[in-house]
Amino acid sequence: MYAVVDIETTGSYAANNGITELAIVLHDGKNIIRRFETLVNPMMSIPRYVQALTGITDDMTARAPLFEEIAPAVFEFLNEAIFIAHNVNFDYSFIKHQLSVCGYELNSKKLCTVRLGRKVFPGMPSYSLGNLCRQLNIAVSNRHRAGGDADATVKLFELILANDTQGHVQSMLKGKNKEQYLPPNLPASQIDQLPYTPGVYYFHDQKGKVIYVGKAKNVKSRVRSHFSNNNTHHQKQEFLRNIYSISWQDCGTELMAYLLECIEIKRLWPKYNRSLKRFEQTFGLYVYEDRNGYLRLVIEKRRKQMQPVYSFSLLAEGRTLLRRLVKQFNLCPKLCFIQTDQDKCDGINEGYCSGACEQKESSHSYNKRLIEAIQSMTDSLPSFALADAGRNRNEQSYILIEQGKFYGMGYLESDIAVRDIDGLKDHLTPYPENDYMRGLVYQYAAKWPNKKIDFIIK
Repeated sequence: MYAVVDIETTGSYAANNGITELAIVLHDGKNIIRRFETLVNPMMSIPRYVQALTGITDDMTARAPLFEEIAPAVFEFLNEAIFIAHNVNFDYSFIKHQLSVCGYELNSKKLCTVRLGRKVFPGMPSYSLGNLCRQLNIAVSNRHRAGGDADATVKLFELILANDTQGHVQSMLKGKNKEQYLPPNLPASQIDQLPYTPGVYYFHDQKGKVIYVGKAKNVKSRVRSHFSNNNTHHQKQEFLRNIYSISWQDCGTELMAYLLECIEIKRLWPKYNRSLKRFEQTFGLYVYEDRNGYLRLVIEKRRKQMQPVYSFSLLAEGRTLLRRLVKQFNLCPKLCFIQTDQDKCDGINEGYCSGACEQKESSHSYNKRLIEAIQSMTDSLPSFALADAGRNRNEQSYILIEQGKFYGMGYLESDIAVRDIDGLKDHLTPYPENDYMRGLVYQYAAKWPNKKIDFIIK
């Protein structure tokens, strides 16, 4: 038995919205057996734009039954039937959620007339219910009302059954067909083309714009996992509706996929990525010359137009580094802004400052030590590459850290020997870096020291 369902709602996601009208048409594959149709009191006001679209007003639903009053009848209609709707996951998520609140657990097999329409009637310019009905000459009355749209979906389903020469309906009903969980606007063929290898994948909207970037050790499995449940919350429902296509980039290793994801999120700024968008190197260690000719080290928030000597995310990390340099190279805590009060210089009191803050030491002498401090910090930063698997048997992947900073990554043919850092850089793509990316590489190098190639920078 098939249950063709349509609902009208106060909004686009189930968790925080209600049903205003519901229609269920039971069909045995040949004829309509029974139907159920009613307005529903959503226990909330209906937005004006929804009222304008459907014609359902607050006054109309105020006199209608609550969903809990019709829940037994709804469950009886749906419990042993195959749930059918146009964009089935939308209607199913609302009804399953409402039934669950009333103590009923709905676990129906589903059929989506959007996805079936794509298979049985390929090449249509649009698969929205109104457009598809016009293209197939299906008469629709009372559009955007549950009863009218349910009747139109019944006629569409009957046409699908009559023209399903390749058995798509039965194929979708076998077990828990994974295609039923896909976003309504995403062709299943694009999932089939995804690789089982590490990489970065991109979800695109109707205009082709990237709205989400993800990374995976196994691209196909990870993409499928996005669609494996009917989460009722706004973000998930809106996210699924806006996915129209998928593209991807192969990566030699999972680490390269992690790094490329960071790079692409910063480059593309996708709508539905959040966590890595917020990651920034917040502070930098800068050097400048004051009007008396003394070089000064200062920690400040990152400036786009100035290159820091070193960058870091935590202010405490920068202060620890600066204090170490001050003590190690006998720098002035006042000229390095570690001491900001008007008291006598702590460095003079403790014997490591030679009085540059009082101009008792020449700027030439002081600047020489400060430059040595910066150079020692730079020299102490490691330079190394990670050599790992490529995208195929004939290549290797390389990730380069140069003087403590992530330089870039790329691929070389397996028979090319890496002799020095400059030769390797000729084959790599440079990328902007941050502490998070750098940390990923350092962690991987510590875990797999056999994949590390050290370089000495002269």
